[in-house]
Amino acid sequence: MTELNMLEAINECLHAEMGRDDRVIVLGEDVARTGGVFRVTEGLFEKFGEHRVVDMPLAEGAIAGATVGLAIAGMVPVAEMQFLGFAYQAMHQIAGQVARLRYRTRGRFDPAITIRAPFGGGVRTPELHSDSLEGQLANVPGLKVVVPATAADAKGLLASSIRDPDPVMFLEPLRGYRGIRDDVPDGEHLVPLGSARTARPGSDAVVIAWSHQVELACRASDRLAAEGLSVRVLDLRSLVPLDIAAIAEAVDACGRVVVTEESPQTGGFGGEVVATVVEESFWSLEAPVVRVSGFDVPYPVGMVEDRYIPDEDRIAAAVRRVLDVA
Repeated sequence: MTELNMLEAINECLHAEMGRDDRVIVLGEDVARTGGVFRVTEGLFEKFGEHRVVDMPLAEGAIAGATVGLAIAGMVPVAEMQFLGFAYQAMHQIAGQVARLRYRTRGRFDPAITIRAPFGGGVRTPELHSDSLEGQLANVPGLKVVVPATAADAKGLLASSIRDPDPVMFLEPLRGYRGIRDDVPDGEHLVPLGSARTARPGSDAVVIAWSHQVELACRASDRLAAEGLSVRVLDLRSLVPLDIAAIAEAVDACGRVVVTEESPQTGGFGGEVVATVVEESFWSLEAPVVRVSGFDVPYPVGMVEDRYIPDEDRIAAAVRRVLDVA
């Protein structure tokens, strides 16, 4: 084990996967000579050269579209969208080409494509840099959507995503790049897609979360423990595939549920989680499910984003509400 932050863990994984399989190619804006805007791809260009680490133009549609041709040619492309909000400019390629490649070719080609993108608030970014689009992506048939919350999972889930024969949207929390540190297994490390983890044990209520909201939910759980409340935190790890069995087990054990996400509430993936809870464990519920989310407005400017993003105070208040101890 080595203690790494999330950025270092992702970088280590990219080095390892490119060294393991010479079909893996990294492409995106500033990923080569600069090493990425956050330095996630630092060192790859020097080690693997210009034919495997490629700087692309400021055109997200071209970046996503290029992965289709590379995959058809037998390569394993790992593309970077500089920020997930920029993927709006590539949705015609992601939804219309990347996600449909196997279906459209009747299984002739394996779209072994991974598209990485940082997202989420808390770092005072300009417009379109912090938008949480995971719910929209989960609604695209053919895509897998992976959302790590720890450095160890970032390494293990990214390795599994690159090796997966299906296209994967791999979403990395901006606040986690340097703000999350934990012990990361040395050498090869694989975490299967579709397997949730219990980030905190508990029996009074469960908070279901993903990405950086897991970190905040854990802080809220620790705070509430001092009040005598036992609050489980379930980290989904991936939204597609979704670990329905883990959700049902947590709800059956706790009976009271809070779901937290950064995206606007209407149409957010939290609604899908609530629907899953109702379908799988309705008779275990002892209170209505409570949602915590961003608001139904465009992502705000940095000076007021703290009022928009769910924080540990809002999560703790939601737990007290569902437990009727507020």
